Amino acid sequence: MNITSLKSLSLSAITLVILSGCQLAPTQPTLTLPVPDAYSSTEVKTSAAQLNWQQFFNDDKLQTLIAQSLEHNKDLQIAVLNVQRVRGMYQIEDSALYPSLDLNASGTRQRLPADLSSTGSAAISSQYGATVGITSYELDIWGKVRNQSAQALQNLYSTELSQYSTQVSLVSELANAWLNYATDLQLLALANETLASQQTSLSLTQKSFDLGAASLITLEQLKSTVATAKVDIARYKRLLKRDKNALDLLVGKPVPANLLPSADLESLLTMPEVPVGLPSDLLSQRPDIKAAEHLLLAANANIGIARAAFYPSISLTANAGSASSDLSGLFDSGSGSWSFVPSINLPIFNMGRNQANLDVAEAEQEIAVATYQQKIQGAFREVADALADREGYQEQLSALELLINSRKKTFELSSMRYKKGADSYLQVLDAQRTWYGAQQELISGQQAYLASQINLYKVLGGGWSSTTEQPTQEPK
Repeated sequence: MNITSLKSLSLSAITLVILSGCQLAPTQPTLTLPVPDAYSSTEVKTSAAQLNWQQFFNDDKLQTLIAQSLEHNKDLQIAVLNVQRVRGMYQIEDSALYPSLDLNASGTRQRLPADLSSTGSAAISSQYGATVGITSYELDIWGKVRNQSAQALQNLYSTELSQYSTQVSLVSELANAWLNYATDLQLLALANETLASQQTSLSLTQKSFDLGAASLITLEQLKSTVATAKVDIARYKRLLKRDKNALDLLVGKPVPANLLPSADLESLLTMPEVPVGLPSDLLSQRPDIKAAEHLLLAANANIGIARAAFYPSISLTANAGSASSDLSGLFDSGSGSWSFVPSINLPIFNMGRNQANLDVAEAEQEIAVATYQQKIQGAFREVADALADREGYQEQLSALELLINSRKKTFELSSMRYKKGADSYLQVLDAQRTWYGAQQELISGQQAYLASQINLYKVLGGGWSSTTEQPTQEPK
């Protein structure tokens, strides 16, 4: 092999190293989930991946409100704008992988006095130039620029997933606010019905008292029950106004009356069956967990950036063009010009700053690992709690149904005994009061059960599988 071939081979090898670069970022190890493989129940009826918010919340009014909130809610709009901001930051970092081409044109005219001129007389000089070239393009030998781009890309993925997590939270909050309105509306209807019944009884008792057939204590007890019902009515009217305000805020605009709930809680939300015994690794698809995973990858790339600071950096500045002392001859033959200015920077001593930056990057990566695992553990508990709530509220509702029937029967028997003179009216009032309380408990129990269903939608990531997958192509 002759010297020319050897030089050609060496130049090719150097070019390959420059173009391919070194990868100083550590390889990200596969992380195991710090949770059990499955939940306690073994029942699996459907896949959470097949569900989205339209399938969870199939009431036409609620679907309309959710669609409006996804368009007008300010928190979601801020999340969308934040994604646009981070996408721009990624494009800035990614552009550093490629040289920038600039076109420059300049012209100068200068008069020199006689005592400064080489000819001994005043002279006017002119110079014109036009060049195209690259300025301070850093060769990515150690992968620093690629790791900066990779870090920005992972931050973009994380921000996009955080936006979807915000959307899931918004849908669940709106469904809960809508449920709260329906609950207070039903409690108000119950209080109005109870007040009407008690006012009828009070009117009859007042007439009996005036005729001397009823005692004063019976009359006063009835007045207290009427007052209690009025207090409840005032409270539920106040709560309904607050519920409406919450709906307006979540939707982002005033909610019209025709979109407010009106049906009973039993038929308000007919939600599909959700997975009970799903394996715990499905939690890694939750948008907030996937966002933490991408932050972990970003921290990994940051280590490569910190390591590259220990190595020399090479920058190139080059241009080619034309220069002339006469503007009309700027592009004539023989006026060509070029320059090539490579520069190298080798860190020697900086009081340990580079090592400190590397230590910080490694610590941040360990923090990201711990945060990722913590989020998974927290998510596993949230899902397990939601499943436990759903099962517990189902049993509670069954018991409340029995309690309602028993209290109603007690009230009916007390009324019959009072009419026959076997009991005083105080027993009737007590039975009516306990029946009213049991009805309130049933409505609250129905709300709690439906709220647990909404919460389960939220903690499972809300139809996440088709939406929170990592993009297959880099953002443009």
